[in-house]
Amino acid sequence: MTTKDQLLLSLKKNQGNWVSGELISNSLSVSRSAIWKHIGKLKKEGYVIESAPKKGYLLSKDSDPITADEIRKGLCTKVFGKKNIIYLQETDSTNTRAKELAALGAPEGTLVIAEKQTKGRGRRGRSWFSPPGDGIYFSLILRPAISPGETPRITLMTAVVLSEILISMLKLKLRIKWPNDILVNGKKLAGILTEISTEMDAVNYIVVGLGLNVNTLFEKSSQEIKKSATSILIETGNRIPRIKLIQEYLKLYEQYYDIFKNNDFEPIMNRWRELADIIGEQIKVDVIGKTHIGEVMDVDNDGILILKDNQGKLQRIFSGDVTLARQFK
Repeated sequence: MTTKDQLLLSLKKNQGNWVSGELISNSLSVSRSAIWKHIGKLKKEGYVIESAPKKGYLLSKDSDPITADEIRKGLCTKVFGKKNIIYLQETDSTNTRAKELAALGAPEGTLVIAEKQTKGRGRRGRSWFSPPGDGIYFSLILRPAISPGETPRITLMTAVVLSEILISMLKLKLRIKWPNDILVNGKKLAGILTEISTEMDAVNYIVVGLGLNVNTLFEKSSQEIKKSATSILIETGNRIPRIKLIQEYLKLYEQYYDIFKNNDFEPIMNRWRELADIIGEQIKVDVIGKTHIGEVMDVDNDGILILKDNQGKLQRIFSGDVTLARQFK
């Protein structure tokens, strides 16, 4: 264990309390100046550490960095995040970085995670508000042996995995909004962006991006975002450690992914239907260049929404923006 790791362990054991610099120096058998240098490195990694004369150092209880080392500690997976975790203090988009790595041959299970995104992306080119220190923004590389037509199932599965984590850990009452948003009290808590690379009838790779508002308060965001978005902190009143959420997500995602690869998608899809609770609803769907209004008859196993329009015709809709009837009347 390095001196920096030993220092961090000492601070964690006393998190929220002051620790004497002299005491740390003596216990690690290094100089006070060496301790100061390592404190500076830890701060750059995102640890919130206070220092004061005659008091020493204090690791804040709100310190919640999402470094690769922190993710790996206690991570119970076989592949996902075990070897390749690319941590970026700041990037334009984790999906963009993950696609670059995937094109260069990065293995399945590679995780690209950022503390801040400057150009976080949602569906249809929309931006995703990605302030530092508050949310979870990462992309996972998958390489399933499936046809391109089956890839929408990955988005559906991702929504179920995230929903199950939020329900079990936080008891949140949520709803999946077709095709890829997680809503709480009608506001967006999380979004999923799935991008693929295909060759003929095979998938080269899939990048699954996730943006989750954890401890975000949206104080510096636009009025539009304030009206449409929420966070775990807003909904529960509690700050949540992001590392534990990431670890639990990766663990459950790997389990569901194994089920998916064994061609047992029906239970996952049934759970998706339960969590979406959209069948039988009157909705409006805005597709590029057209709007459909009608009753949802089903969402099939490939994520295609089956809508009976006002003329009684069945429409198969692959992607669009859904508004419930009670919201647009």
